[in-house]
Amino acid sequence: MNNIRRAAAIGAAVTATACAAVALAPAAVAAEPAAQRATAAPKAAAAQYNGVCGSGYAVVNSAQIGTKGTVFLTYSSATGKNCVVTVRNKPGKAVHMTASLGFASPTTTVTDTGYFTTYAGPVHLDARGLCVTWRGEISGEVAGKNGTNCGSLAANR
Repeated sequence: MNNIRRAAAIGAAVTATACAAVALAPAAVAAEPAAQRATAAPKAAAAQYNGVCGSGYAVVNSAQIGTKGTVFLTYSSATGKNCVVTVRNKPGKAVHMTASLGFASPTTTVTDTGYFTTYAGPVHLDARGLCVTWRGEISGEVAGKNGTNCGSLAANR
């Protein structure tokens, strides 16, 4: 008889423990996503083209520079010129930045380099009928593309 009472007492204790665990589980599950959101690193806002190339220039290509910013290649159909500007995601203390634009034949490159708080450039180049090589650099991180956005001389005459 003592064994039956002991088994019943153990069963009641196990049931009470299981019910308490189940009662706590929803609170723990509900709290978990909030805790994860609180410790998740905020995403840096992506840089936006700032219009410094001038009126009539539209973005035709871009490349992310790690998590630091974006280099934008723009083009004006009115002038036939390309323009490059490198923009930081988060302006701040001046850091080394570069905006560069060129083509291979004849070898021509225009570059703006220095210590800037917000952006480097703009640099302009008439590259009608040519493929352009463009890049941006922010604090040692570099992005860009070689020989892209090729134009047709016939289309631009």
